[in-house]
Amino acid sequence: MGLMRFTITPPDRITEEMAQQAYLCGLDRVPWKAWLQWRPGELVIQRTTAESGNLHLPWAIEGHGLLAISTATLRERAEPYALPLELARGKIGQIRNQLAEWQMAGLATPAEVDEKIRAAVRTFGEAVGASRDVAASAALAEKALRLAIDAATMLAGVFCEQALAIRRRASGKLSSFLGADLGVSPLDDYTAGQFLQTFNAAVVPMLWREIEGREGKFCWDVYDQQVAWCRANGLTVFAGPVLEFDRRCIPDWLYLCDNDFESLLAFSSEFVGAVVERYRGKVDVWIAAGRVNTAEAMSLTEEERVKLTARAIELTRALDSDAELVISFDQPWAAYLARQGNDFPPLHFADALLRAELGLTGVVLEINMGYSPGGTLPRDPLEVSRHIDFWSMLGVPLYVAVAVPSSSQPDPLAQRRTVTSSGTWTPADQQAWANRYLSLLLAKANVRGVLWNQLRDCEPHGFPHGGLFDLRRHPKPALRQLASLRQAHLK
Repeated sequence: MGLMRFTITPPDRITEEMAQQAYLCGLDRVPWKAWLQWRPGELVIQRTTAESGNLHLPWAIEGHGLLAISTATLRERAEPYALPLELARGKIGQIRNQLAEWQMAGLATPAEVDEKIRAAVRTFGEAVGASRDVAASAALAEKALRLAIDAATMLAGVFCEQALAIRRRASGKLSSFLGADLGVSPLDDYTAGQFLQTFNAAVVPMLWREIEGREGKFCWDVYDQQVAWCRANGLTVFAGPVLEFDRRCIPDWLYLCDNDFESLLAFSSEFVGAVVERYRGKVDVWIAAGRVNTAEAMSLTEEERVKLTARAIELTRALDSDAELVISFDQPWAAYLARQGNDFPPLHFADALLRAELGLTGVVLEINMGYSPGGTLPRDPLEVSRHIDFWSMLGVPLYVAVAVPSSSQPDPLAQRRTVTSSGTWTPADQQAWANRYLSLLLAKANVRGVLWNQLRDCEPHGFPHGGLFDLRRHPKPALRQLASLRQAHLK
């Protein structure tokens, strides 16, 4: 069994909760199942492999809040690693590698970015030189890491600005999609007007629980209205996920099939068929299945999840051959694998389905950032950019579904058992996140659209305070930010 030890200075630099979110992964970015032991000043990680790997864990950084940071690749050794020093080393290496890659592609970097990187490298060298004074070395490493994150954020911003300019020069305003989930009830007139000013696409959710609350009894009223409204207003219609084994999506009666896979397959096939037949020709993009890599609501094996997903894809393609067809993957960094030890990471899951040639035309990556458990740890823009590029190896268009909180207070209508994972969030924080990250996503040529996961906090929803309208139905500042983004860059 492999063993890695890390010393933490000062000893209370991270909490036990933060330590329990740490994970190790190899060059393929697949987290290894691991067992963590934390006590003030030390983190010990055991795993079944002895390969070199990168440690990822949340770390509070001055001016940036809590971010998941990665060390460089570390080998196993008897003596412990100094964690602040290794985090700084890892981030600086990541920035320099990305900078070299982008410069070879033609990126012009301002002197401010280069100077910030040099300052981070210089400070890191001082931290290494002071290693005999543990406290001084850790303080310098913290400063180097902060400078590196400053540089990473600036570098990602430079890439975003220049990539968008190149794309705009080539084709004018972008044909990318900017949309949001319509929720489980029709929009009032004010909300509908705000929606049309902001988005060029909409997601009609198709919740199984709402459509077939009783076995064999279908209620289509809300979804008929939503699809008709989208078509009447010229919005690109995304529908789904049609099949999603999330607690808020599946009907109660389906739990009777929890240990009867053949019945579950039959019922799910019947539901997928009914939905696609009803809206065939009215939907532009079918999300045939959602969160297929987690499926938290049922006792499904990995093989069963693959079979259900493949069946949903086959049925959708057979019944509607003209629409685009995608599936969504939750938590694309797959940190949950460090606790579960599944054999089928999400990227491999997607690759297997694409190789099966079932008619899949794209993939949705669901990033609910700032929530735990069940969400994605906050990451800096450069790391998000790198991970999108990693998923681009699939060679198909990507869509990114996002949500971030606007408050850290309890949310009475949130249905997921999750909390915000990175301190205090405000509406201004949500707006700033949307400004920085969504423009970066749209700058990526392989990202065909960005979809906001929740529209309104005033109706039952998944993640706390993740909507663009608050509990009093008032628009949040993030909505204005999205409207500005569309006006500036999208058709």
